Amino acid sequence: MLTIAVSKHSLTKNMSEMNWVSDLEAECDCVIEWQEVSSDWDQKKQAMLASGDVPDLILKGIDMTDIATYGSLFEDLSDDLDAMPNVKEMFETDPTSKKIVTETDGSIHILPSVKKGWPTTVSHLYINQQWLDAVGMDMPTTWDELYDVLVAFKEQDPNGNGEADEIPFDFHAPSTDGFGNYEPHLLLGSLGLTLSNKSGTGYFVDDNEVQNFFTDERYKEVIEYLNKLWSAGLINKEAFTHDYSTAQSTARGDGDTAKVGVTWGWTASDRFGAELADQYVAVGPLKASADQTEPVVGEYLADSLSYNTIALVVSATTKNKEAALKVANAFYGEDMSVELLWGDLGVDVEKTGDHSYKVLDPADSSKDSSTWKWTETLADDSPGWIRPDSEIEYPADLIEVQEDEVPMQSAFDAVDTENDIMPAFLQLSSDDLKTIQLNNTTILNTAMTKFSSWVTKGGVEDEWDDYVQTLKDANIDENIELYQKAYDAYMAE
Repeated sequence: MLTIAVSKHSLTKNMSEMNWVSDLEAECDCVIEWQEVSSDWDQKKQAMLASGDVPDLILKGIDMTDIATYGSLFEDLSDDLDAMPNVKEMFETDPTSKKIVTETDGSIHILPSVKKGWPTTVSHLYINQQWLDAVGMDMPTTWDELYDVLVAFKEQDPNGNGEADEIPFDFHAPSTDGFGNYEPHLLLGSLGLTLSNKSGTGYFVDDNEVQNFFTDERYKEVIEYLNKLWSAGLINKEAFTHDYSTAQSTARGDGDTAKVGVTWGWTASDRFGAELADQYVAVGPLKASADQTEPVVGEYLADSLSYNTIALVVSATTKNKEAALKVANAFYGEDMSVELLWGDLGVDVEKTGDHSYKVLDPADSSKDSSTWKWTETLADDSPGWIRPDSEIEYPADLIEVQEDEVPMQSAFDAVDTENDIMPAFLQLSSDDLKTIQLNNTTILNTAMTKFSSWVTKGGVEDEWDDYVQTLKDANIDENIELYQKAYDAYMAE
């Protein structure tokens, strides 16, 4: 018998209802007892780690920060690769998959997952094309043009219901922990600043030099522009108070009457719902000014969307290591990798050839494909390797997001991926991580509080210098140095 703990999405059905689980037991010739956790994983994980009593395997729940403190609880798998031929082949075929989980001493405590077909970024800017047509304006290509379009959206009743209920521009409230997906720091790309991994807390890389945009003059320009929009009544008054779910509900409007003109989202159908999605199109690169020579760049998150480093760990004290390694290896088989990501073969996925698959439409027509996979299987972050030569007919949400990235392709092409990207999986020591987290407490509280204040009340020009000094006093430069050290080490490997 093996015991496997798994951190599951709240929508995901029981493990016993997934067909691939019986195949897994056949591979290891063992019985699996599942510990399924669908809420409060972090709290339960900390209690488990502190006790030192961990199950034979854990899926989707242990990260590199945990390993920095509790690494002795888990097996170093670096010398077990011959017992896991699928994992060994993955590491040989895709060296990045090995690099991101190999610790500074060469040990490997966590196995990653590798996907393909995911987009370059999560956040895409959408505009209501029907509204543009109604006000007789072209797709904006600069901040000034966007301003004029938003004014027209506010004043000309583009949804045609006779009410002044249009919200020209919307986003959900940024957290006090930093920026997230679909939030207005994304306008930094208009000024040539490449956002990538760690940019939620301000960090970015320019010509191999780590910096933080919280003290960058271009960030101040974004705030000044947003304050201009706010002062003109073009941003939703709830933008700094409503969460993502509320913002999404607002964007989905009333039936077939749209309420929002411009906002960010994963796909149009996800953001605006099936009834309104066709009204929206993705926006291409927006210049900050018409005469700027600096190319617009897109947010670049490709690595962090294709890889993860939380997929699987094996207990260092498992009593059946041979079976545990067989299970670990089985997760990385070609068929099972597909099933872990999208659902059972013959139910959610059709195998159309020796190495080809078609992800089927949801059996429940009321569900979209993005939601459906989370109900059917472990989905994202689960162990698995989608092979580069596997042919996949992707589900509707991935096809849609790939199409929606086309208008921004020139901005993605303008990214210097060799010198301007913060790697997704930097290796930092536990001491460095603690220092960064401690410093960030004051840095983020100051930066995020000032952001909302300056956008809604103004004052960034007068208060900027004192604000920058406050962040320096909070050791923002020390954090930059620690990330630079980790970046240099990663790039030197």
